[in-house]
Parts: sequence; C-alpha cells; structure tokens
Amino acid sequence: MQYRTLGRTGWNVSTISFGAWAIGGSWGTVDDAESMQTLHAALDSGVNFFDTADVYGDGRSERLLARLRQERPSDPFYVATKAGRRLNPHVAEGYTRANLTAFIERSLQNLDMDTLDLVQLHCPPTAVYYMPDVFGVLDDLVAQGKLRYYGVSVEKVEEALKAIEYPNVQSVQIIFNIFRQRPAGVFFREALTRQVGILARVPLASGMLTGKLTPSTQFEADDHRAFNREGEAFDKGETFSGVPYATGLDAVADLQPLLPPGWTLPQFALRWILMFDAVTCAIPGGKRPAQVADNVRAADLPPLSGEIMARLAQIYQTHLYAHVHHYW
Repeated sequence: MQYRTLGRTGWNVSTISFGAWAIGGSWGTVDDAESMQTLHAALDSGVNFFDTADVYGDGRSERLLARLRQERPSDPFYVATKAGRRLNPHVAEGYTRANLTAFIERSLQNLDMDTLDLVQLHCPPTAVYYMPDVFGVLDDLVAQGKLRYYGVSVEKVEEALKAIEYPNVQSVQIIFNIFRQRPAGVFFREALTRQVGILARVPLASGMLTGKLTPSTQFEADDHRAFNREGEAFDKGETFSGVPYATGLDAVADLQPLLPPGWTLPQFALRWILMFDAVTCAIPGGKRPAQVADNVRAADLPPLSGEIMARLAQIYQTHLYAHVHHYW
C-alpha cells in the first residue's frame, strides 16, 4: 500500500481507500456479516481511510464502521462521513445550524465516536457554497470538539472551486475517473496550490470500469443502477458517471486492449487516477473481500506510460466528452 498526505490535516491515508456506500444500501443485496469481512480485509490490506455517509442505509454503513473499530481497537484508521442529505426536501435553506448539529450528533452516535474525524457536506445544492454562514457553523462545530476537520462532496467542478475559497475546507470529494476527466484541469491545480485533499469518488463508474457489465446485465430493484440512470432519484452523474450505458460499454471495449499483462480493468482504472499528484486517494466500494483484494493491488502497480495516458485521453474525447464534460 502507498500513502499520501490528506490536505493540511497531516494524515497519511492509503491511496486506495474504501467507499462504504455499497455496504449501506442502494447497491442490491448486502449482508452485514460479509460486509464486516470485507472491512477487515481492507484493514488487513493497509487501507486506513473509510468514506461513509449518514444516509447510506440510514446509518447502517456508519454503524458497521463503529463495529470495525470495536473489533480492531489496535488498528487505527480514519472515517470520513457526510451530512446534509437527510434533509427532505434537500434545499439550501435546510443547511441551518440546528439541522447540521443534529446530523453531526447522530453520526457521533452511529460511529460511537466523541469527535468525528472528517465531515463532508453531502453534495449540497450549489447555493450552499455561496452561504458563508454554513461554513461558519462547521467552524463552530470544530471549536466545540464535535469534529476535527471538514470538507465537501461535490457534483460539479465549479462547486469544488467555490468550496476551496473557504480557508478551513480540508478536502473535496469529487467524481474522477477515466469517464470523468474534467477535474484534472483547473480544479486540480487550484487544490494543489491551496493544499486541499482530493478524494476521487465513483472511481470505477458504478462498476462500468470493472469490465464485468454487458448489454444484458440486470440490476436488482434497489440498486441505483436500475433506477437512477437518468437522475430519477438523485444526480444523474452519480450512476455510471452520467455516461449512457451503451456508450460506457463501447468505451470499455476500447480500454481492454490497453491493459498491461496481469492487470485487471479495475486496477488499471484506479492506477490511472493515482497518476495525478493532486489526488489523495481513490475510494472504490466493495461488498466482498475479493473485490478489496483486487482493488488495493492498484496502489503498488507501476506508473502508466505516456502513450497509454495519451490513448486514455483520446478515448475520453471520442466516447465520453460530449456526455459529461460540460455538465459536471
């Protein structure tokens, strides 16, 4: 495993970390016993950073991570959670001191912690980034000892750029993968300048970049890949990175011949992300230990060649640019 420093926190976090959305819900059937085996496998592999949210299984994911800490008291790790999506309706006006404090208190209980490591605003409406009082509330929660640091999870590059104008934003979580390359431009340069950590989320494009999906793949009814392809439930960009299903399959077909011998497609996709120094870590999900074992190997693979990087940029331009670049 390799490690990079997360922004100005001083934390050295595993470059391949763990996204805990899938073990909470919205990805089909999940079994808590298997989820715990998967979390233990991640720790055993050197993962020391876990990303979750209060809405993943209505707290289920947070509670599983609390169990992990109880079962592995001698293995320290960091947990980043998120707040805001419990609002219904999810509107900027709901990001009040009372609501944010209540969300934090609930996550403290779910995670069985006295102080949360890192709290991220959970893809709030764009207007929230223009509400300094919201970030002032987070500053106060830090001062009260309820959280150590805070950051944001964003949908759009523009939101990321606005967020890092606030001096105490320590991290930005953003969709970044072979299908979504725009963040690597202006935003990465600004994040490096300001020493803001970057968590690359949806790194495998909702499984599209595993190479295991086909035109006939069927998803369970409670899997967002079955019900959110056009953004029916939440942002369209969250499912397959906003890329039409057939287009994604075409792009994957062009990627397959580029794989170095012995590499899997997920490893290839994750190693591409780590080619960018601005990225602190990628946070692929996993419901089974074997998935974690495959993903974490990407951290120690050699760099991709300039030729392959150029070819991946070309595939993006050919297949994906028109579908995603100007939307997020």
